Amino acid sequence: MRFSFLRRSPWSGLRPACRAAVASLFWFLLSPALASQTTLTLEDAWRRADEANPTLRAAQAAVPAAEGELRDARAPLWNNPQVSVERRRKEVPQISAPTQVNPEWSLGVAQTFEIAGQQGDRRAAAEQSLAATRQAIDETRRQVRAEVENRFVRVLSLQSRIQTEEATLRLIEDAANAVGKRVTAGEDSRLDGNLAHVEAERARNQVELLREQLVQARAELAVLLQLPPSELPEVQGVLDPAATPYSLEDLLNAAADRPILRALDHREQAARSRLDFERGLRYPDVTVGLGTGREGPLNAREKIVGLSVSLPLPLFRRNAGGIGRATTELTQAQIEREATGRDVRAQVVALWERFTNLQARVQRLRESVLPSLEENLRLSSISFRVGEIGLLQLLLVNRQVLDGQRDLLDARTELRLTKVALEAAAGWQPDQR
Repeated sequence: MRFSFLRRSPWSGLRPACRAAVASLFWFLLSPALASQTTLTLEDAWRRADEANPTLRAAQAAVPAAEGELRDARAPLWNNPQVSVERRRKEVPQISAPTQVNPEWSLGVAQTFEIAGQQGDRRAAAEQSLAATRQAIDETRRQVRAEVENRFVRVLSLQSRIQTEEATLRLIEDAANAVGKRVTAGEDSRLDGNLAHVEAERARNQVELLREQLVQARAELAVLLQLPPSELPEVQGVLDPAATPYSLEDLLNAAADRPILRALDHREQAARSRLDFERGLRYPDVTVGLGTGREGPLNAREKIVGLSVSLPLPLFRRNAGGIGRATTELTQAQIEREATGRDVRAQVVALWERFTNLQARVQRLRESVLPSLEENLRLSSISFRVGEIGLLQLLLVNRQVLDGQRDLLDARTELRLTKVALEAAAGWQPDQR
């Protein structure tokens, strides 16, 4: 007797065609959940970065601290008033009577005043710190946008490169098929057939390599935009940069007003105000107190009102440490502002030189080199079909055309990336004139 413990699959009752249809429907419904793609324009990418980029969000998180410091500095007085309450129980011995108990109490309020202008210096330092924080956020936003555009352009360039390589692959495959037919007919040697096959495989390998690079570039863009891990964005746009409505002088003028320089200037002003504040701490604060109380026996209560003034004597500690630290901070802020201003101008000049050279190179490749190569490709294809040239000559022309297209695409990409870096270095905005 044979026993079977195997459960019958619910799919076994379906015909093979039905099972295939159900499986296709299942994967059609499941595939959007496994991998989703988003097509982004550059403006969409900027908008997502403004909302979700961690570097920008971390910079924006510094605003509440600076605003809180400013609110404290704008208070009428920096020191809070002090209220004191005292209650005493006084026992007075009597000669011919029991000990007399007299409850006494006192109430006082004291306020410390700064007399050397520390309040104004503190307020000025807080205002300059808040302004520097906001300018730093603006600079961070521009740098994040430049990085997003950089990654965006790289993805766009790889997409264009893949399209070019696929077009070349189709040409090589057509040539390989033609050679295969000739080899079968005995018109070409097996060497030509093997050469065509190897060239086609190399072209396919290049396309696959570029697709791997495209996945990596899309993943890096998704990190900047904080997209879900399963969402790799596709981009849509024009690789060639728009016309430049500025000159080198315009960029240098814009660089002088770049947010990072304004932030450093505010930090220098804040450091100067803190130095004045520390110098003011050498002068003692005056504490004024006012108090009232009741003393004496119950049948002869005495009301006491007093005014007190206290002033520490600045004999030993003169706040030399605080003044020294503030002086160092001011000197470092001045050095950083001067060095950054010089570096920004030098970077703008160098990038402008590279940008103009790339413009000339792209124009030369587009107007002189590539048209000649495309004409050679057209003529060589015709000659190969009629048998005037062999496979080696055709592959050589195809390789030259492909190299020319790669050179032009690389130059266009570098031109766009250089423009992004140039405008980021100068702090140029699209609406600036």
